[in-house]
Amino acid sequence: MMGLQDLIITPLYLISLILLGFWVRKFVPHNIKRYFIPALIFKLLGAICLGLIYQFYYTGGDTFNYFLHGSRWIWKAFQEDPMLGLSILLEEGGERVYETYEYTQHIWYYKSKSSFFIVRLTAFFDLLTFHTYSATALFFAVFSFSGSWMLFDKLSSIYKQINRGHMAIALLFIPSTIFWGSGILKDTITYGSVCWLTWSLVNIIESGRHKWQSILIAILASWLIYKIKIYILICYLPLVLIWVYWKQIRVINSFGLKVIFIPVLGIVFMVVGYYTVDQVSSDNDRYSMDKVLKSAAITAYDIRYGWGARSNGDGGYDIGLPDGTLVGTLRLMPAAINVSIFRPYLWEVKNPLMLLASLESSLILVFFIWASFRGGFFVILKDPFLIFCLAFSILFAFAIGVSTFNFGTLMRYKIPMLPFMAFVLAAMFSATKKYNRNS
Repeated sequence: MMGLQDLIITPLYLISLILLGFWVRKFVPHNIKRYFIPALIFKLLGAICLGLIYQFYYTGGDTFNYFLHGSRWIWKAFQEDPMLGLSILLEEGGERVYETYEYTQHIWYYKSKSSFFIVRLTAFFDLLTFHTYSATALFFAVFSFSGSWMLFDKLSSIYKQINRGHMAIALLFIPSTIFWGSGILKDTITYGSVCWLTWSLVNIIESGRHKWQSILIAILASWLIYKIKIYILICYLPLVLIWVYWKQIRVINSFGLKVIFIPVLGIVFMVVGYYTVDQVSSDNDRYSMDKVLKSAAITAYDIRYGWGARSNGDGGYDIGLPDGTLVGTLRLMPAAINVSIFRPYLWEVKNPLMLLASLESSLILVFFIWASFRGGFFVILKDPFLIFCLAFSILFAFAIGVSTFNFGTLMRYKIPMLPFMAFVLAAMFSATKKYNRNS
């Protein structure tokens, strides 16, 4: 956990990263420059605050387990035998091997490849920070910030009529993404990766610029998500095809050709989407196409009544447990989407963190209703990227809402969809002021 070492080393890294931020800021477009340093500082402070909350409020948790019961032993191996430490750092986890067993037997998350990936990443940064928790957390925060900033930069150059302040709030300053997407957690890396992946795809699909660079970054970001939380890719990739499909339909001017191509392209994209998801999940038995619904039902039960009920004091929610069948799962869809986007309600709050989440969800609900009544909803149907953002928000909200069943866990799990939902709201607000997309 955090101690004296954090008070000495972390301030040095914090000041260095902020100074580096001021240097990078010189290359930021003038119209969004004022958001850069505040967004960076919020992320860095978010990483430190998350550590403090886990140490003094939760008195433990994943973020410290990655550090204390994970990277600590890789760090120890490096000190005693650098080649052995490097060997552990390059292992994927799973079944332990004899050569490194002396150290890996102490690593709690070694048998979970996705969790051990975070342990290895933590250990890598530990080598730069002399095994200092909060200083290592700052590097996680910088990665997350880099993705969200690049996405903000790209979308602000395309959607010129959206209020920059609204867009900055959506992509940079949502409290949940600052807090849960900044520390040593899986969610920090997946959140930054989703933003980088979206930045790359916007370049490829919308801008047509820097395609090879964007393809390489898209592959790297997808690989990181695949290694850590494959279900995010399962929700994300099929909807990219809807984005591309809608964009292709829009460029067809002839009504007759549209009548012909809409069903043909639809079938093609559905087949490609199914094949893509099937390939992505083929190496993970839990998320294979024939078992994903059963996995969701088991996970929901475990979090609500098993290990989640014991480890989370934030209270569960009940929308009816999924039964592992398609019909039974779809029956819970409206309630699952509602709980992910608009709950916890204020009367469900049981602690300060839930209060912040509730205020955030309540604002999203109020703004969504207000913008919809003002006619802003119709602008979404005119824009393929906005359709993608809304579709991903809804599908992801359904996926985590139907499989989480605990508000404490849900607050973390839902952050990948928050900037997309909030960006849709920003566009809807601008639609009430003669929204005009710059294409």
